Amino acid sequence: MTDQITGTLVFTVLTAVLGSFQFGYDLGVINAPQQVIIAHYRYVLDMPLDDQKAINNDAIDSTEGLPTKPHFLTPTPTPLAEEEPVTSSGLVTMYWSLSVSSFAVGGMIASFFGGWLGDQLGRIKAMLVANILSLTGALLMGFSKLGPSHILIISGRGISGLYCGLISGLVPMYIGEIAPTTLRGAIGALHQLATVTGILVSQIIGLDFILGNHELWHILLGLSAVPAVLQSLMLFFCPESPRYLYIKLDEENKAKQSLKRLRGSADVTKDITEMRKEREEALSEQKVSMIQLFTNSSYRQPTLVALMLHMAQQFSGINGIFYYSTSIFQTAGISQPVYATIGVGAINTVFTVLSVFLVEKAGRRSLFLIGMSGMFVSAIFMSVGLVLLDKFTWMSYVAMVAIFLFVSFFEIGPGPIPWFMVAEFFSQGPRPAALAIAAFSNWTCNFIVALCFPYIADFCGPYVFFLFAGVVLGFTLFTFFKVPETKGKSFEEIAAEFRKKGGSAKTPKAATEMKFLGATETE
Repeated sequence: MTDQITGTLVFTVLTAVLGSFQFGYDLGVINAPQQVIIAHYRYVLDMPLDDQKAINNDAIDSTEGLPTKPHFLTPTPTPLAEEEPVTSSGLVTMYWSLSVSSFAVGGMIASFFGGWLGDQLGRIKAMLVANILSLTGALLMGFSKLGPSHILIISGRGISGLYCGLISGLVPMYIGEIAPTTLRGAIGALHQLATVTGILVSQIIGLDFILGNHELWHILLGLSAVPAVLQSLMLFFCPESPRYLYIKLDEENKAKQSLKRLRGSADVTKDITEMRKEREEALSEQKVSMIQLFTNSSYRQPTLVALMLHMAQQFSGINGIFYYSTSIFQTAGISQPVYATIGVGAINTVFTVLSVFLVEKAGRRSLFLIGMSGMFVSAIFMSVGLVLLDKFTWMSYVAMVAIFLFVSFFEIGPGPIPWFMVAEFFSQGPRPAALAIAAFSNWTCNFIVALCFPYIADFCGPYVFFLFAGVVLGFTLFTFFKVPETKGKSFEEIAAEFRKKGGSAKTPKAATEMKFLGATETE
C-alpha cells in the first residue's frame, strides 16, 4: 500500500483539503467572539447599554444558529429579558441570526454547482475560482470594523458559504479521483479530518486572550484568507484529475502524465485501461441529470441511500451535542467550560484521524453502523443524565461522558463516511449530479436543524436527546438493511449490491456501466 503513496499524491491531497480546512474554520469561527460582535453591532447601531441582557438571552451561540442556553438547564427565566426594550434587542438578534445562518444559505445555493463547475473548468481551475469567493468573504469580514459591520459580516458570511458549498462537492470529487483504490477510503476521510481541524483551530484562536476580543475579532474572521491564498498558490503545482482529463476531455496523453506524477510510476497501463472502459461506457450512456437520478431505476436506490446517509449525519443530533456541551460542562462545575468544549473539538479531531486508519480495514458500512450504534447508546445516557440532573448532581458527569462518547462515535463513522461513500455509489456520468444533490441535502438538513432545534428543545425539554436516540436508531436500521459495503469494490459490484438490497434480481441495462474510480478488475 505504501508504494502507492508518492510525494506528489501527498502534496496534492494536502492542497485539496486546505479547502476543507477553510470550510471547518468558517463553520466554527463565528462562535467564540459572539458577545464581542453583538456588542459591536450595538455600538454601530447606537443602541442603549441596558439592552445588553435582552440581547444576550436571545442571542445565538453556535455555528448552527442555536440559542445561548438550553431552557431546561436554566429553568427560571430572567425577568429582565422580558422587561427590556424588545425592538432594539430584537434587531441585533436578527442581525446576529443572519450573520450565522447566511453561511448555511450560501452553502445550500452553491452546493448544486460544485460538480458542474468541476466539469466545466476542471477540478483545479474550479477550486481556484472558488477561492475568489473565499477571499472576497474573508476580506469583507476582515474589514468589517471600517464600515457597517453587520452588513459586511452578513454578506461576507454568505459569500464564504457559497465557497464552502462549492468545496463540499469539489474536494471529495477531486481527491476521490486521484486516490489509488486501496487508499480511496482513507484519503476520502481526510476531507472530514481537515474540516474538524479547521473547527478546532477556530475555537482555539477564538479564545479571548488570542483573537476573540474587542480589538482583534475582525482579524479572526478574516483569517480564512490565509489558507485560501496558500491553496491558490499550491494548486498551480498539482496535477489535474486524470479521470477528468481522459473521460471528459479525451486527453489520453495528459491523463498519462498526470497519473505518472501521482503514482510515481512509468507504467500506468492498468489505470488507463480501466479509464478507457469507463469512458466507453460513459459515451454510450446519456448525460445524467439530477432529475434522472430519481427517475432512472438504476440510480434511484443509490441516490436514496446517498441522501439518507447525509440526513443521518445532520439529524443525528451532533450539532445539538456541540451546542449543549458548554452549558453541561458549566452545570458540572467546570470554571472554564470553553476549554472543555475545545476538548470536545480535540476529541472530534483525534477520532477522525482514527477513522482514516480504520476505514480501509473495517469497511465503510461497518464503521457507519458502529458509529451510529454508539451514538444511540450515548444519546440515551445523555438524556438520562439531563432528566435526572436536578435529583443527582453526579448525573452531570454522566452527561459529560456521554458527550465525549457521542462525538467519538460520530467521527468514527457518520462524520466522514457520507462525503466519500456517495462518490463510490456512482460512475463518472452521474457522479457530479449525485454529489451535488448529496451536498445540497447536507446543507439543507444543516439549515433545518439550525432553524428548528430551539423549538424542539423548548418542547421536549431534557427529553430532547431521547428524540435524537430514536432518529439515530431509525437511520441505523436503514443502514443495516439498505446500505452496501463499497470497500475495494468496482462500480459494477456496488451496483449489483444495490440491486440485491433493493430486491431486484434483474440486471438493468445501466448495470453494465463503467468501473468506479480505478477499482481493481475482478478475477
